[in-house]
Amino acid sequence: MRVLVVNTGSSSVKLRLLEPDDSVVWRHDEPALPELSDEEFSQLLSEAPEADAVGHRVVHGGEQFTGPTLIDDTVLDQLAALADLAPLHQPPALRAARLARAAWPGRPHVACFDTSFHRTLPAAAETYAVPETWRKAYPIRRYGFHGLSHAWAARRAPELTGGPVSRLVTCHLGAGSSLSAVLDGTCVDTTMGFTPLEGLVMATRSGDVDPGLVLWLIRRAGLSPEEVEHKLVHESGLLGLSGHADMRTVTNLADAGEQDAELAIEVYLHRLRAGIAAMCASLGGLDTLAFTGGVGEHDWQIRSRAVAGLAFLGVRLDAAANKDARPDADLTAETSTARVLLIEAREDQEIARDARTLLEG
Repeated sequence: MRVLVVNTGSSSVKLRLLEPDDSVVWRHDEPALPELSDEEFSQLLSEAPEADAVGHRVVHGGEQFTGPTLIDDTVLDQLAALADLAPLHQPPALRAARLARAAWPGRPHVACFDTSFHRTLPAAAETYAVPETWRKAYPIRRYGFHGLSHAWAARRAPELTGGPVSRLVTCHLGAGSSLSAVLDGTCVDTTMGFTPLEGLVMATRSGDVDPGLVLWLIRRAGLSPEEVEHKLVHESGLLGLSGHADMRTVTNLADAGEQDAELAIEVYLHRLRAGIAAMCASLGGLDTLAFTGGVGEHDWQIRSRAVAGLAFLGVRLDAAANKDARPDADLTAETSTARVLLIEAREDQEIARDARTLLEG
């Protein structure tokens, strides 16, 4: 089955046509999705070759959608109701799905969810310590995100190591970042929660903050909830610390002696190391550490500095291999007690796989 994958991010879209053997025979990246009119985006979609099915990345499936799902008008409406839980990603993904269904009305369209991989979280990792009345009245739980990327990394790691991987930490580091603890192929912990705002420091998102800080800003500083949400989602993270959201720019400025940029990287790494250590605690140790995502794949300094702070776990990088590496690669030093892998993010393969699983049974 030939599957056209529509991988929509917060500001871009990646189109890939995958043959049944997962070879990519056509691709197009559009880095400025919000600036495209519906007519321009529809024209872009019409340029794609013929496919048997279309797979769409959707960030939030809520409690109802736990696996790949055929898209119809009702499903789109139900997913739109979750937009406030993933405001950067859900609206553009649903816009793309509506336009794609209009462009290819005779093809099945399948929604593939970033939350699905994390449905195996045990109760202790899934549950917030909030009143039972809240947990019963509202869909309050830790959902986790970037699941398509984490699932691919978990599937690819044993192929690179040459055997089963029991205790794996996957690091998806990009504009949005998260970690997952994968035990024998099953996700048992992750850093993102109810929304994609929880967890690590990201490009424009704050990651973890004290809930009391949010309450203080609203009650004492006089900020509106909408203003606090906008600042935490769009103006925090690397951008809030350094004035720049792109890690390459921040790294270059830090190398040039810019103190705000260096502080941004130190805060980023502090949270990253702490998160990796927490994932190892959930696994009871570490066998393999895998880096993926835009920053994880392309920034050798971030990988080096992150792993340097994890020496107490026995994990070490081969410095030369790390600096010159291109995915997929093994970066493990001879003295390391855990493998270190560099894996290309292939959400397109996971989406195609999910679509085929649903449509072919």
